[in-house]
Amino acid sequence: MTGPENTETDQRQSREVPTAQLAGALEAIGAGAYVVDEQGRIVAVNTRAERMLGRPAEDLVGHDAHDLLHRGPQGQPLPATQCSMRQAFHAGRPAQVDEDYFGRADGSLLLISWLITPYEIGNQETGTLVVFHTPEQAHNAGPRPEQAAEPLTEFERLALLAETTAQLTSTLDVDEALRRLVALVVPRLADWAVIDLITERDEVWRTAVVQADGNTLVHSEDLQGPMPPVPEESPMPLSRALRGVASALAGPETYQQAPDSGIAVEQRRLFEATGIHSAAIAPIRSTREVLGALTLGRAKKPGKFTTTDLPLIEDIARRAGLALDNARLYQRQRKVAETMQNHLLPQMPRVPGLQMTVRYLPAPDASQVGGDWYDAFTLSDGATALAIGDVVGHDLEAAAGMAQLRNVLRAYAWSQQEPPSRIVERLDEALTPITDVGMATLIFARVTETDDGHWQLSWTNAGHPPPLLVTRDGLANYLNDGHGILLGSGIHSPRPNATAPLPPGCILLLYTDGLIEAPGHTLDDGLNRLRQHAAALAHRPLDAFTDQLLRRVHPAGVDDVALLALQTPPRTHTRRTTGSTRD
Repeated sequence: MTGPENTETDQRQSREVPTAQLAGALEAIGAGAYVVDEQGRIVAVNTRAERMLGRPAEDLVGHDAHDLLHRGPQGQPLPATQCSMRQAFHAGRPAQVDEDYFGRADGSLLLISWLITPYEIGNQETGTLVVFHTPEQAHNAGPRPEQAAEPLTEFERLALLAETTAQLTSTLDVDEALRRLVALVVPRLADWAVIDLITERDEVWRTAVVQADGNTLVHSEDLQGPMPPVPEESPMPLSRALRGVASALAGPETYQQAPDSGIAVEQRRLFEATGIHSAAIAPIRSTREVLGALTLGRAKKPGKFTTTDLPLIEDIARRAGLALDNARLYQRQRKVAETMQNHLLPQMPRVPGLQMTVRYLPAPDASQVGGDWYDAFTLSDGATALAIGDVVGHDLEAAAGMAQLRNVLRAYAWSQQEPPSRIVERLDEALTPITDVGMATLIFARVTETDDGHWQLSWTNAGHPPPLLVTRDGLANYLNDGHGILLGSGIHSPRPNATAPLPPGCILLLYTDGLIEAPGHTLDDGLNRLRQHAAALAHRPLDAFTDQLLRRVHPAGVDDVALLALQTPPRTHTRRTTGSTRD
């Protein structure tokens, strides 16, 4: 559940998480390094940069990097039009300069070499990594391997590892992590990348075989798919890597001898199909187990991999292993939460004359799974109860709290012949003593059929977005009456009731705030957007109305959404006995 204050807090926290991750990644770089956002403001810096510039992090973060640091050879401020780094930054391309100047805090000049490269900094934002060092540091960096094709400098290796860490730790989606891993190494280090993963059932799956075709990455799906099991004693490079023994070099000649396993057969087919003439293979490990292997291959790219290339590839594979392990654990938690929530969400009762349909959309982020819920059931006096709510939090505790809240509400509503407001007052009083719920929002309503065959809604609202009533003529209005404070506030005061007729053929929409929240927009914007689209869809059948409304209003939401829609009959009908069936 989020309100204006919670939304602002969540946005601030979402900015802090990638910044903390970036700061940790920058510390692994053996040179000065900082990251700027799309406006050129510094968002993270490592301690080496602080020492070199004579400025603490608090004097750097939040400032425009060009205005603060860039200087001409005489120490004069450097116009942006004359700054090669600024030009490369605006063009969004990597660049490197061997001699430039930064201004230190004491006014002195620092002669530097620098490299910049764009990459994602989290929350779908693109930033720029800046790595710099003095000529003395470059001289002391050590010799570079001379046999590798287009070898990376030590400086470029550090930048690549920092970028790898930042890219892979900023996603908790396995497929996205693999896509980023491939994009990091192809075509920079090789023109082929192959990823073999060990599934939770100890099966090997060739998950990605990707080739660089110019600036495009092309998947060879005919080479992807299930693989034979890992042999326990095979000395062949991929088999050893999948057992976590060691990284190794390989070529077509490696697999020309009689194969010792099914994996060796698949490797021979890979080399023949791709034309790879040199490959480096490294295990992908987590702290707990071997997750798979990364193979980089050169076919059209000249030069062979050498043993001096293996430490870099091992470092990349090690970072990939940690990211994949975190993503797998996260997705496992998401699956548990979704399964739990789906089992807890109820079936809809069958009420003669009324149509009801429900939808639940889990959030794309596993940490957001949790507290949205709905309910509908027949009361002891024959009325139909409707409820929708949102428990504060997004995790398994929120899902469990949702179940407790729903069960207590059902018990009170069935046993007590009282207005909705009094039922919710009882629920609020019981919240702390008998549930684990901290705070929650809720709409609880009764739908009854009058003696003349018309339908009526009575409800109370505990801090929840208001119901939306849409007539067949396309008039859409929010039911703002009956509004009171949310549950769990500790303030126990009488709650208001509200009553409204439900016209023939109208649609009553109950929903959670994930439907009306969108980054960069206010709740009023979301409410207006929902009302506009609901009115436009008023003529659609109920299921089509609900599906189309979700597509239009919630195309790529960040929070989970529960939605309950009820439609009255187009004309009055004779009252009949209620029953129950699946929705």
